[in-house]
Amino acid sequence: MTTPAPVDYRTEPSRYRHWKLRFEGPVATLAADIDENAGLRPGYKLKLNSYDLGVDIELNDALNRIRFEHPEVRCVVVTSARDKVFCSGANIFMLGVSSHAWKVNFCKFTNETRNGIEDSSAHSGLKFIAAVNGACAGGGYELALACDEIILVDDRSSAVSLPEVPLLGVLPGTGGLTRVTDKRRVRHDLADVFCTTTEGVRGQRAKDWRLVDEIAKPQVFAQKVQERALQLAARSDRPADAPGITLTPIERRDDADALHYAHVSVEIDRAKRTASWTVRGPGGAQPTDVGTIVAAGAAWYPLQLARELDDAILVMRTNEPEIGTWLIKTAGDTAAVLALDETLARHAAHWFVRETIGALRRTFSRFDVSSRSLFALVEPGSCFAGTLLELALACDRIYHLALPDDEARAPKITPGDLNFGRYPMATGQSRLARRFYDEAPALDAVRARIGSPLDADAAFALGLATAAPDDIDWADEVRIAIEERAAMSPDALTGMEANLRFNGVETMATRVFGRLTAWQNWIFQRPNAVGEHGALKVYGSGQKAGFDWNRV
Repeated sequence: MTTPAPVDYRTEPSRYRHWKLRFEGPVATLAADIDENAGLRPGYKLKLNSYDLGVDIELNDALNRIRFEHPEVRCVVVTSARDKVFCSGANIFMLGVSSHAWKVNFCKFTNETRNGIEDSSAHSGLKFIAAVNGACAGGGYELALACDEIILVDDRSSAVSLPEVPLLGVLPGTGGLTRVTDKRRVRHDLADVFCTTTEGVRGQRAKDWRLVDEIAKPQVFAQKVQERALQLAARSDRPADAPGITLTPIERRDDADALHYAHVSVEIDRAKRTASWTVRGPGGAQPTDVGTIVAAGAAWYPLQLARELDDAILVMRTNEPEIGTWLIKTAGDTAAVLALDETLARHAAHWFVRETIGALRRTFSRFDVSSRSLFALVEPGSCFAGTLLELALACDRIYHLALPDDEARAPKITPGDLNFGRYPMATGQSRLARRFYDEAPALDAVRARIGSPLDADAAFALGLATAAPDDIDWADEVRIAIEERAAMSPDALTGMEANLRFNGVETMATRVFGRLTAWQNWIFQRPNAVGEHGALKVYGSGQKAGFDWNRV
């Protein structure tokens, strides 16, 4: 069997095969024109504007281009370049020939991309309209659901639908069930009818059921979309005349067992099934005023770090599924990290700084939902402070080396202001609030030490370290913890970690990643979906699915 080529998430507009971008003042149009012969893997054609991972890699890149390279854009119209079809969703034949792991990672990335649309709407003044100009099914409707508003062409044929349950024996995999109820507040009985009807709902009924916001006849559809886009754009505070920031290519050197970037490196130990991540703090003089920050562009440390970390997470998740434990380390000057944080906080209202904070926020969230065991190792030379402390707080455990007889070398962690809400999780909480269940005494105790370097004993006393072994016990304790983790069932660990990481507060996003994704992952392995006569397997063959009628 031929090993498939590794997936590369790096791209840029001149390489797009599936999307067309157009800019007209404050409005950008992002049109799906999916090349059916350009699937990421062989064995299927992307007909009817259906998509695979390659399509969503381009979509993710296009969204970042809009965020950074076009600050004048205040509203994005997501539509189709094809007549009578908006998007028919995830390609069914791709799902049918894909491994379980591929399907799961594909759904996770598409979820993150759609959540990123909502993140930009909530935090960046960037609004989205789905201009549904044709049939809109499954994942296509889920893309529309991620937008702020949906306008459907009323041409007697175009409909929105989530046909996965009756047609494929699976669930809408990228948030459809959750957004229909939590976001659009479709009455649950109507949602039940909608999600078990293959032909979907169109016209006035779609509006009456809250499945879309507006409908428009074909002759006035484009005008209505443009008028609404300009209305939404008028409410935004994104600048009309600021120069954009060119997103230069992410430079990465790949070795057989390592990834190397300017600020991030990942060393893989295949025998132990671990990856050691080292995130390097800022070095040299950093810009502190808006002019020099903008001049630095994509090379500005926090943006470059966010992009490198994001790429490394995606590469490791997709291409290294057997590397189950990630060991997170930092290296650098704590004072430089805290100085950078002060710059981020001081200029947080500036559009470029705000977008950079957003890039960091979304990248840290990728750590949260990655199905890998995450251990932070606080060792001499570490700079887990402020923004970089978020990396440790995202981990399942934090091991902090105690050197009571060597104060100069003893590694410290330093809480910062930005740890108290600047980078919220999918729950809307800070990672500190998640850690301490929003209990005021614990949070106040950490808040009182903002800016103070904490050695292992102090961090442990505040609840910021899982364990604080001294130099005599450090190597053995960490080794045993890693070996024990590697010996456990990856499936059980994935379920356990996801449940423990997202305690307490529940939001639409956590329900998408938790409840909906967990059920979908289970269904993806059931014979009713993927067995020899499962609905997903026989789709398009003319055969009827054979179901085991037992309810489980």
